[in-house]
Amino acid sequence: MPGMVLFGRRWAIASDDLVFPGVFELLVGWHPDAVPHAQREAGLPGGCPAQQLHDRAPCPPGGYHRHRVGHRVCQHESWLIIASTMLTILIVFDPLGGKAAPGAPLGPQPLDSRESNQLLSGLKTAATSVWETRVRLLCCCVGRDDHTRVAFSSTAELFSTYFSDTDLVPSDIAAGLALLHQQQDHARSPPEPTEVVTHSPGPFQEADLDAELENCHHYMQFAAAAYGWPLYVYRNPFTGLCRVGGDCCRRSTTDYDLVGGDQLNCHFSSILRTTGLQHRDFIHISFHDKVYELPFLVALDHRKESVVVAVRGTMSLQDILTDLSAESEPLDLECEVQDCWAHKGISQAARYVYRRLVNDGILSQAFSIAPEYRLVVVGHSLGAGAAALLALMLKSSHPQVRCYAFSPPRGLLSKSLYEYSKTFIVSLVLGKDVIPRLSVTNLEDLKRRILRVIAHCNKPKYKILLRGCWYELFGGSPEDLPTDLDGGDLTQPLLGEHSLLVHGSPAYSFSSESPLESPTKYPPLYPPGRIIHLEEEGASGSCSCSPAARYTVRWAHESEFSRILIGPKMLTDHMPDVLMRVLDHVVSDRTACVSCPAQGGSSVDQA
Repeated sequence: MPGMVLFGRRWAIASDDLVFPGVFELLVGWHPDAVPHAQREAGLPGGCPAQQLHDRAPCPPGGYHRHRVGHRVCQHESWLIIASTMLTILIVFDPLGGKAAPGAPLGPQPLDSRESNQLLSGLKTAATSVWETRVRLLCCCVGRDDHTRVAFSSTAELFSTYFSDTDLVPSDIAAGLALLHQQQDHARSPPEPTEVVTHSPGPFQEADLDAELENCHHYMQFAAAAYGWPLYVYRNPFTGLCRVGGDCCRRSTTDYDLVGGDQLNCHFSSILRTTGLQHRDFIHISFHDKVYELPFLVALDHRKESVVVAVRGTMSLQDILTDLSAESEPLDLECEVQDCWAHKGISQAARYVYRRLVNDGILSQAFSIAPEYRLVVVGHSLGAGAAALLALMLKSSHPQVRCYAFSPPRGLLSKSLYEYSKTFIVSLVLGKDVIPRLSVTNLEDLKRRILRVIAHCNKPKYKILLRGCWYELFGGSPEDLPTDLDGGDLTQPLLGEHSLLVHGSPAYSFSSESPLESPTKYPPLYPPGRIIHLEEEGASGSCSCSPAARYTVRWAHESEFSRILIGPKMLTDHMPDVLMRVLDHVVSDRTACVSCPAQGGSSVDQA
């Protein structure tokens, strides 16, 4: 339902949300000791007999006790209701509500009129200002340098662009996601088309899948090591602190001087244990962390005869601001590729690492020790995106550079750069991981799907949310959708899509088949390189990596990640520890199966 308009202001709550506070008040308001108190106030039989009240006789001790207990219960309930009401008002208060109601139109308006353009411009400016204030408050502990101020503005503009053109409240979004998950599982019942698997990149054959998977398994250790001791302790909850704790309190020695920003040596100890390397194998380790400036390490990998540059993924508010600077900016690369565009925040982070590697002579020092080694750049999540762009920047000076990007963001490269990166970048994606499917274009598509599924549903919201929670926790049959959909059309829809729009959005299309137009600052972007996709066979449960799970491994086309999938594993599949466990499981299975008869076609993907 659209947001309610009260006192000349739109609120972030709909009329069908009132069932939840109603049930809460019903449960809180009933108490056996409160009934005698209410009856006594009304002069009815309860704590003391009514005749005693009229005769002004003293109440029996038991009656007086019951009356006082009931009075205290009523007082406690009143304060609880008042506190919950104030908290609810703070949560559902919309700072833009005064501008959106009642004067703002609630349906699509012609965008060519002067009044409408002024209205849209005013709403966008106000929304950007509100979101920037919110971001500044949430990130109050982050510094106030130029990069941070730019990141605040970029993040606020992204949020205002995405949220300002719909009349959805938070509970609508939750209900829409629940419906989309069940609708998605229902649509996956027939087998997926086999032509998607045939989109193997160019001259590369399925024969090198095992080799690249083994490389991913090896270099994922470096990508995980770049996170330092927090990930190591998280992966080893019972022994991690004991293993690295002894090194944390030691004084820095000459062996540890190469660690920048790590005064207690905890990071270095965990890195050594994760990679299995020696002190002398590390050229540089930096945990300097600011907006657009990521920690990274440089090491000599003698097993693969490579100089490894590993960039850390998201672990701080500064990193989140880097992620959310999602507009595109041009890249100045020494190659013949046209239309070189990339994610602004990740591009800035890659430039920082590039300057450190080249200007500070870090790579020169590494190759002076091992001149015959090749350069390999790795990273996970945000670090994967930065590693891919860093490899593009280093390609001209190091033609043999290779990059392994683990769970990279989708909204990273322009189409031409994506095609160019296939020759030296390999990406690895696990299951329904949301990050390799995350881009502004895909978020617009997700918003459109939420609007459509809500508009074509006539069931109460509380039933949708309750069933959605049950479905996420315990599963069920997606055939029994809590809607009256029949082939995608509802005979009596509860709402129309137009009623859920604050104004006509040029990026929104009411036809589910027509493509979306991306805003100018957010053109379509693509993931880097060739993509290896790990998928769990059969129905996936809530466990991220069960011992009995089996996985298919295959080359995938980027179009398979052009839509965000809803599911309980969309976040856990992105975690580096989960990805490492799955890689260990898959590689051990494939190694144990080398003696199996050779199989052709798609069966080579069997894990």
